[in-house]
This record gives sequence, C-alpha cells and structure tokens, in this order.
Amino acid sequence: MEYLSTLLVILQLLFLSILWKLFSFLVWRPYTLTKWFAKQGIRGPTYSLVSGCLEEIKSLRRDASKTVMDTYSNDIIPRVQPHYHKWVSLYGETFFYWHGTEPRVFICEPEQAKEVLSNKFGFYPKPKSTPALAALLGKGLVLVEGLDWVRHRRAVSPAFNIDKIKMTPGFVRQMMTKRMAACTLSMLNEWQEKLIEAKGQYVEMDMNVEFKQLTADIISHTAFGTSFMEGKEVFEIQVELMERAIASSADIDVPGIQYLPTRWNIRTWILKRRLRNSLKNIIVNRLKSKVDGGSDTSYGDDLLGLMMGLSTSESSRKQDSGLELNMDEIMDECKTFFLAGHETTSYLLTWSMFLLSINKEWQEKLREEVLREFGMGIPDSDKLGKLKLVNMVLLETLRLYSPAITLSRKASKEMKLGNLTIPKDTHITIPLAIIHRNKKYWGEDANEFNPMRFAEGVKNAAKHPNALIAFSIGPRACIGQNFAMMEGKMVMALILQRFSISLSPNYKHAPADRVTLQPQYGLPILLKPLQV
Repeated sequence: MEYLSTLLVILQLLFLSILWKLFSFLVWRPYTLTKWFAKQGIRGPTYSLVSGCLEEIKSLRRDASKTVMDTYSNDIIPRVQPHYHKWVSLYGETFFYWHGTEPRVFICEPEQAKEVLSNKFGFYPKPKSTPALAALLGKGLVLVEGLDWVRHRRAVSPAFNIDKIKMTPGFVRQMMTKRMAACTLSMLNEWQEKLIEAKGQYVEMDMNVEFKQLTADIISHTAFGTSFMEGKEVFEIQVELMERAIASSADIDVPGIQYLPTRWNIRTWILKRRLRNSLKNIIVNRLKSKVDGGSDTSYGDDLLGLMMGLSTSESSRKQDSGLELNMDEIMDECKTFFLAGHETTSYLLTWSMFLLSINKEWQEKLREEVLREFGMGIPDSDKLGKLKLVNMVLLETLRLYSPAITLSRKASKEMKLGNLTIPKDTHITIPLAIIHRNKKYWGEDANEFNPMRFAEGVKNAAKHPNALIAFSIGPRACIGQNFAMMEGKMVMALILQRFSISLSPNYKHAPADRVTLQPQYGLPILLKPLQV
C-alpha cells in the first residue's frame, strides 16, 4: 500500500508539473510577452489560446482568395496578405502577433530589415522549418545554419559567382548562356508550331505553365547536366511536396507530430524516399559518366560537378578548410536548387510578361533595345549586360511582384533592434511586398509600374538604399540572383525578338501567396509572330 501511495503522489506531481508547463507556455508566456511589447508601445491582434491569430488569418485569406482584382492594379497586399493589410491599418507598421504559439513581431523599416538580415554573428537565424518544408528542401543552403551554412555556401558559390566565373574560359559564355538560349529556343519553336497549326494570327498560351517547364529545363541543363525529362520526376515530387508545405503553413506546430504514422505523414515519407532515389540516380549517372569518360580531374563544370568534386577531393587544402560535402548533403543541395532554381525565376518571368502585356510602350522599348544591341542573334553574357531597360523592367517586376513576399528570422537571444527590444525566440516578420510599396521610400507612385525609377541603379531607386529586398541582403542573400537575372534577360530578349504579347481577355488578376507569389488562375497570353 505504501508503494502505491508513493506512486500516486509521484503521478499527481507529474500531472501538476505538466499542467504548470502548459499554463506557462499557453497562458503566462503570451501574457508576459504581450505586456513586454505593450510597454514599448507595440500592440497587435488579440491572442487566442493555442491558435493565436491563426483563425483570423485563415478567415481573411479565405475571403481574399475569392476576389479578383482590377487588371491594372498592382496594389496586391489586400489580396495576398489581407491580415497584414488590416493589422498595419489598426496597429501601425510595427506590431506584435501570434502564429499559433509562435510570438512574432512585424517590422516595416528597411533599416531594421537590413540590421536583421545583414547580421554576421548568428543573432538572427532562420526559424525552424515545418516538416513539409524540410522534406521539400532537405538540409540544403536555404535551411542550414552556423558553420554548416558556411561550408555549404563555399561549396556551391563557385557555380554562381558570375564575376569570378567570367575569368574562367567559356564557363558563363559557352556553357550557361548557350544552354539557357538552347532551352528557350526549343520552347519558342514549339510556340511557332502551334501558331502554324492554329492557322491564325495569334495563339493563346498560359505563360505560367510555359515558364515553369522552361526554367525547370534550364536549371536541369545548367546546374545538373541533365534534361527536364530526365529530372521530371524530381520536379513532380517537389510540386506535391510544395502543396503540402502550403497546406501546413497555417497549421499549429505540434512537436513530434511528424513522426506519427498518419496518412499525411506516410505519404510525405514516401515522397521523400522517391525524391532521394531520383536524385541519387542523377548522381550515380554522373559518377558512371566520369568512369566511362576516363577523366580523373573533374565531374563537370556545372553545380553538381563542382559539388561532387569537393565531396570526393583528396586535397589536404580542401580537407583543412572543411569544404567537403557528403553525398547526403549534395542531394539536399540538389533539392534546394532544383526547386529554387526554377520556381522563383519562373514567376519572375511570368509577372514580367504580365506587366509588359499591359504596358505596351515598355514592350516596344525593350524590343527596340534588344534589336539594337544584337538584332536577331543570340546574346552572350556581355551582350545581356548591355540590356539596361530589360534589367530595369526585371527590377521593377521584382519590386511589385517579388516571388518571395515575406522573410522570417528569429532572435537567438534578447536583441535591441532600433528602439525595439526583442525577447529571445521571438520571430521577426519582414514583409518584402509591403516594404516594396511603402510610399515613404518609393513615392506616391509606389503602386505604379515605373521601371525608370531604377535608371540610376538599385541603391538610388528609393529614399533608402535597401528598400528593395527581393533577393534578401547580407551574407544570406540569394546565391542565385545573378543567375536568375541573366536567365530572365535571355528569355525575355529571345521572346521579344520573335513575338508580340497581349493579355488574354480570359485572364483574371488574382495574385496568390503560395510560398511564392503566383497567378491563381494562370497567365493566358495572346502571342503574335513578328515575322510571318
């Protein structure tokens, strides 16, 4: 009996301990943090037990998704981020809110964003990713932190550092641009065939679909030495994993739930295994081609070849610097660049075509520039660098329709950010799309399409030099931004040489936040050949 009594007391204490921890986490912590920010003059929407502000977020986003915007309006915030639009109007440009049980502070000042994103001491790491996002990207460059990030960054940067690559004979000029051009011309030839089949003066094409396949083909050829068809399974799996990441983005994070054998988790595990096997086949084929080719020095001059060379190098210099990537890490980097290398660039091209289709005068300006610089020829990297107007249009597209519209970081300890003191483990939301439209920095025409604002470069385009953050800034800025801009210029130039584009009457202007900024109903465009 005495044993049972002791056990009962222990169980009661354990139960009370669990209750106290739940009370502290779900009630006392939200209360104290809300008071913490209130003393600094920072308010926000009301916290609800466990769900935080998620129910309001879901309700506002659900209602906004049913709306269709005026085609000529670029004021997309009420549709893609209706909760932020509402809260900014109620609480100002800095407010505090809860994403489930995660405390988040929302900042709109470019100087504060620069301080967070440019920090080199690890004080603002990326928050832990959701299980679905981790399955999609693995432990690649986008998600790793600390010394692992330094090692991964050094390993992949040679493939994307264009200024240095230009010094290597032919890498950019003969490999990247030629492969970009070849993939684009293949797509344009298919368009020409459809125009012939249509026996008319125009054909309607969904640019959203076309550019997704094109950019997937380009990243396959330039980074992985394969074709879209060979990497098709990788993209198909990543599309399903992306849908899962989107679906789970508004869920409450319950620790350990990803390990339960639910139908959702089992399907995710299957997809992860298939993705790993597909990437492994690509790597094995590269290893086999090296053996068959008899080369002992290189696995190729693309991203995959460079990473494999670093991972298998016997060089003591590279071993001492800790640059080697093992095969699992290489596969995770492949996940990252298969996705990021085509997803973001495809939407940059999609929204650029949308803006040019409704701003015909700029379409003509760009076409004149392209024909003046290289006629109907295929440009190399030097000629692409001369396309100043094309570059300005791409930058303005990134400002108005940046593929990534929000960045998130977390305070690793109590931090002072401007006049704001942020407690440890508080998430920091940086709303790129809102900063890109802030009239304090961009002027009264902030919602208007005006590429001329970039005539004197990015730093002079707004009243703050870091008001454009489309590729992020600081040490973790997008490593592929030069690649993406080169690709955008190449594709736009080759299209403008051959086709006139107009917006289809079937188009519905409905930008949607689905991890990246996407046209909810696609982008139907009317294509007309310039030369019959």
